[in-house]
Formats: sequence, structure tokens, C-alpha cells
Amino acid sequence: MSPSRTSTVFERQRPDASVVRHALAPSRQAVFWTEDAPAERHPRLHGDIGCDLAVVGGGYTGLWTALLAKREDPSARVVLLEGRRVGWAASGRNGGFCEASLTHGDENGRTRWPGEFDELQRLGMRNLDEIEQTVAELRLDAEFERNGALDVATEPHQVPWLRESEGPDATFLDRDAAQALVHSPTYEAALLRTRDSALVHPAKLVRALAQACSDAGVEIFERSPVESIGDGTVLETPTGTVRSRRTALATNVFPSLLRRNRLATVPVYDYVLMSEPLSASQRRSIGWEGRQGIGDSANQFHYYRLTADDRILFGGYDAVYHYGGRVRSAYEDRPASFQRLAGHFFTTFPQLEGLTFTHRWAGAIDTCSRFCAFFGSAREGRVAYAAGYTGLGVAATHFGAKVMLDLLAGRTTERTELEMVRTRPLPFPPEPAAALGINLTRWSLDQADHRAGHRNAFLRTLDAVGLGFDS
Repeated sequence: MSPSRTSTVFERQRPDASVVRHALAPSRQAVFWTEDAPAERHPRLHGDIGCDLAVVGGGYTGLWTALLAKREDPSARVVLLEGRRVGWAASGRNGGFCEASLTHGDENGRTRWPGEFDELQRLGMRNLDEIEQTVAELRLDAEFERNGALDVATEPHQVPWLRESEGPDATFLDRDAAQALVHSPTYEAALLRTRDSALVHPAKLVRALAQACSDAGVEIFERSPVESIGDGTVLETPTGTVRSRRTALATNVFPSLLRRNRLATVPVYDYVLMSEPLSASQRRSIGWEGRQGIGDSANQFHYYRLTADDRILFGGYDAVYHYGGRVRSAYEDRPASFQRLAGHFFTTFPQLEGLTFTHRWAGAIDTCSRFCAFFGSAREGRVAYAAGYTGLGVAATHFGAKVMLDLLAGRTTERTELEMVRTRPLPFPPEPAAALGINLTRWSLDQADHRAGHRNAFLRTLDAVGLGFDS
């Protein structure tokens, strides 16, 4: 028998509506990161050119792929094609959480690949180390901070989940210790992870990677959407053609140029608020001296962090799928989600009442049915792809770039031998089944949050067939 439905702390301790209205009143529908660090502009492709490697997509995956390819072979001609502006989509809109996990968390990895989970953990940590080393070596201005992370329980039933995860680099904190570290009355316990997480300024990382690519000789073309790739060697854009020996597809949430991947991902919209800078007294009132990235343990979870100038980014909870799986700018302004986030913010930090938000925005997450990236090759090995990061891709894109370069070179490596790399996620069904299934899953996860984590028959069925997700 399942537990009865109960309210969550965010419902029991809801702030007054006037607090939320005041906080949101000065906010603008704009991405703080890209306003704070606008990227350099690059030309549009005109004419017909040839290259050794063409990279489609100017986000983290594409930029890392181009940069690593040039570092591996400085003589290779590498061309990157971006449909709009470098870093304008997910890579410029995310929270800046740079996590070692390649599997969107330990539980997802253990469940799907128990035999190679330890190897995935090792490779994930090495991947994060390599990013840190590259940032230092190339002096990339990305506000990289390896501060660790704090996983918090906001309901009693979440406390055992954190206690079970304690280990050499993860310390369990009881209620008093958690609240002493970060002063939120919502915390029942926490897990302090010290090595496997960092923070970055998302847009500064984009800008720094693009500059490093240009310095290495990569040719970057913006406003040059690729409309077709033919056999993988002829890439057509509205104003030019690239003839390439090899092609890497890094198109994230946007419709794949390979038919086989059209139903492999769906766009799920995530919403974010950015506060004004905290005053010195406000900053003291919340503690948080370690500046860790924070996420709570619910299925519908929040994530939040401090910026270099002591703003608080606060996002998550709502994850919205729109019928038809389209990516539309109109989906980014959702007042109900921003109001809900603002309310949850002041439940988390009631001492900050009076603080206002300057920016609100949203972005589409490339969600796949296994909730972490998948990889592969096509066109007789001339094309490689990486997609489906499902919201935890800031660091994993570096790993994805390496996998694609391995595949394009025909190399057998410890990466390409992974079952995780050799297998694909189950595709999503076409509409209307996709919308029905995704929205039923979201409803069921919300029910679980209100029933002490108890998963209903639908979620248990998804778990049994390998489609379940535990954030």
C-alpha cells in the first residue's frame, strides 16, 4: 500500500504572493550569461570549401571536438558550422554545473551499466581533471571553480538516500551540520561531495573555447545552418558548401541530420532565475562560504549556485515537454514556472525576502530515454555523433568530443569499448504517444515526491524495462 499524499516543504512554507511579485517585477526575459559575456562574431560561410573535419554545431560538444582535433593534428583543416551564434542555445543557458558523472548520477549509471560503473566513474573523474588542466594550460577565462557540490534533502524520506551515498569523497551531514554550512531551513540533511564537481560561467567557457579554436586555426562560420550532409562528405548550407573527409554532428536538441536519430531525443524545457547581486549582509545571512553548487534530492529538483559577483542562479523543478517535440522561442516565457521558482527560492532562503531577480530565461534540454549521452557513427564511418546529455552535459561534452574523434579515426580505445558507448537508447514513440508518455511520467514523478518517494506502477514498469529515472 502506497503512502498517502502529503505536501512538500515548498507547499507548506510558501511565501506571500506579494514577495514573489516584487521579486519578479524588475526581471527581463534574457539570458544573464550571454549578456555578461557576449561571444565574438564569426562570418557566414560563402562559397565552396574543403576540409579534413567538419563539425556541425557551435556548442560545447562542437567546440571541444574542433579544438581537440586541432590539438591532435595541427595540420588538419577543421571547419565548424553553427546555424545561429556560437553558444546561443544550451551551452550558453545552463547553470554552469560541471560534473564528473558521465551517466547523469550514480544511480542511473549503476542501474544501466553495473558491470562497468566503476570504469565510468574513473573516466568521468579523469574527464573533469582534463577539463581543469586544459582551462589552466590555455588560460581559458571561464570562472572555473572546483568547489565540490552539496546534495540536499528537503524531505525526511530523502535523508537515507544521501546517507547511503557517503564515501571517501562524500561526507554525510545531518540537519544541523547541513544548515550550518548553508543557512536554509528546508534542509533535513546533505551530502558534501568534494572532488567530482566544479562550476563555470557558461558563456565565458563558450567564448574561451571559441577563441582557443580560432587560435589553433579552426575556421568558425556562424549563421550557416547545415541542411543536409549527403554521404557525410558534402555539407550544404544556404550560402555555401563544405566538402569534408569526416563530419562530427554536435546538434544537441535540434533535429538530427541523421534519420536514425530523429526520435532518439526530445526537447524538454527548463526554467531559470538570476538574482541581483547580494549585499554583504544578505551574503552573510546564507553562509555558503564554500560556494558549492547545490541540488536537492526530489524527482522534480532545484539546482542553484553563486556567481562571481554573488548573484544566485536558481533553476529547475518544472521540466516541460510541448506536443510535437519542437524547439520554439515562444516556449521560453512561462510565467507560471517563473512564479513557482521564485516562490521556492524564498522558501529556501526566507532571510532574502526583498531580493529581486534581474533575468529569467529557459532552454531546451536534449533528453533521451536513458538520461545520458549516446554516441555512434554512420555513413560508413564518415560521420560521428554525440547527443542526449539530458541536462548534465557541461563536462560530459568533452568526453563526447573524444568519443566522436575516436570513432571517426577508427580507433579502438577504452572509450569506444564501453557498453555505454556501443549501445543506443530506446527511441521515443511518435505523437501522440510521446506527449502522453512524457507527461504521464512527469505526473508520476510529482506523485512520488508527494508520497515519500514511492514510485507508482507506471514508474515501476519503466524501471523494469530500463526507462526509469531517479534524479
